[in-house]
Amino acid sequence: MINIEIPKSDVSIIKRKQPVQENTPVIKSIQGFIDLHEIPRDKGGVILFYNRQDELLFVGKARKLRQRVKKHLEDTVSPLKNHRDEVFRIDVSIVEDPMEREIYETYIINTLQAKYNVDKVFFN
Repeated sequence: MINIEIPKSDVSIIKRKQPVQENTPVIKSIQGFIDLHEIPRDKGGVILFYNRQDELLFVGKARKLRQRVKKHLEDTVSPLKNHRDEVFRIDVSIVEDPMEREIYETYIINTLQAKYNVDKVFFN
């Protein structure tokens, strides 16, 4: 039997508003997220989107994490496009190996039963 452990989150950001302070540049919000700069630009990994009740909404993987998170929050073809208002927290785990990313993504989707993943689903 294969034993897989879900990787720990390396970065976790939540939907929030920027505190208004004098002489502070305004950070552009994408769907209410202003901390996207904390997600590595040039690292690969697994992305988990949660709602306010800590229910897993969607799991994805990427070669370039920040770009993919932005695509899910802005793109018209993302499986999350009709559910973006539900996303409250985004957790990112850095996983450089493409094969490991694939395994973790499939494992997490099925173990935690991600609500909006339709591919790679073995539970019903």
